[in-house]
Amino acid sequence: MKRKIEYKDAPADIEQSLEVGKRVMDFLPPPNKLVEKVEKEKITIALSKRNVDFFKNAAAKEGVGYQVMINNLLDNYVERFS
Repeated sequence: MKRKIEYKDAPADIEQSLEVGKRVMDFLPPPNKLVEKVEKEKITIALSKRNVDFFKNAAAKEGVGYQVMINNLLDNYVERFS
């Protein structure tokens, strides 16, 4: 049986929101699904170290380039909101 989580330390309005809130489905694919080749245009972009480190680690686990993963993430975002 699944144990119900009780939010004892949260303010009443936040606790109520957590209890009645709706779960939003994540439209982003997992890192291993971000590996498709497409035509590219070279640009220069500055990203946070945290983001670059995440993608480098995830890409190393999947055996692909981290820039490919970032590009495919952006492709999914554009597809979703175009």
